[in-house]
Amino acid sequence: MAQDGGSAALPASALPGGRAASTPESLYRQTLAGYGADANGLVCGYRFLPGEPGQPLGTEDALQWLRRGADAADGFVWLHFNLSHAGALPWLQAHAGLPESYFEALHALGSRSTRIERDGQTLLAVLNDVTFDFSFDPNDVATLWVSLGPRLVVSARRQPLRAVDRLRAAVNRGEPIASTVALLEHLLGDQADELQRIHRSAADRVDDIEDELLAHRGARHAGELARLRRLTVRLQRLLAPEPTALLRVLSSPPRWMSAEERELLRHASEDFAVVLRDVLALQERIKLLQDEAATHVAEQNNRSLFTLTMVTVLALPINLIAGLMGMNVGGIPLAEEPHGFWVVVVLIAAFTLGLGVAAVYAVRRAR
Repeated sequence: MAQDGGSAALPASALPGGRAASTPESLYRQTLAGYGADANGLVCGYRFLPGEPGQPLGTEDALQWLRRGADAADGFVWLHFNLSHAGALPWLQAHAGLPESYFEALHALGSRSTRIERDGQTLLAVLNDVTFDFSFDPNDVATLWVSLGPRLVVSARRQPLRAVDRLRAAVNRGEPIASTVALLEHLLGDQADELQRIHRSAADRVDDIEDELLAHRGARHAGELARLRRLTVRLQRLLAPEPTALLRVLSSPPRWMSAEERELLRHASEDFAVVLRDVLALQERIKLLQDEAATHVAEQNNRSLFTLTMVTVLALPINLIAGLMGMNVGGIPLAEEPHGFWVVVVLIAAFTLGLGVAAVYAVRRAR
């Protein structure tokens, strides 16, 4: 699978033998390609004409398209930027014509819950998705900022994201996308598919842990359960507002959005809500397993404490008699008796045996 951080090969001058010239310019371009963006931070760009698959677009072509203006015959353009690149934000501010609220969202601090809202005739979306190298760590979630109009879609991220990678792969396979709203719907569907895949993998692991817990072998999985619960809680917190945000936009859509496009987003909202319910159910299930694991640990601790108490009780006679006999004073019993040692041993054994029998009897009565 091509990573979201990848990009199309950049042109380089070639030698007669077919080898690329090792000029500073070619090395610079190869370095940029390795980082997944061109000199302006563009990861990928596509132009979609009616009824045709997307055509790759560079920043120079995109700039000409933006300056020329566009009508329905020109289709629409999707530009995807890497905000970790120093040239991305200046290019967007200078040429993309995005509303100020988009840049305010880029600089917002703290946790970024999903939201989709209108700014005039433009849709602004702050979406959360798992990173490309997702490893079931709660921190492997990053943000995608999207500005969507009738002829231009601009998306930007700081880390490669799986949903965007799936969308790029679909475009590269030649899947036709009819409009900017259809592109957003495809992206939301890819996001839901990735979340469903995470849910299935986590649920399979929870099944294995549950089987071991029921077999009284699952106490060692407490740390893994805690990690899975943190992941589901974080995903639920960040993604839960998405269906509601979509419905709020659909209640007052931009004028350029058709009834068919509104229906696409409504279906995307319903599908995403179903996946979120599955994640919430898994979160509750993990919580129950944590309670079960805690109960098993408490039982083990109680058994260990009971064993320690029994050993202490059984050792009480020998400790008591040894303390009394060890006093360095006159009048110690049996001090002059030739068989005094064995008499004391018999007394200690008798006391210990009596305490043991009494303890076993008391435990059986308690049960």
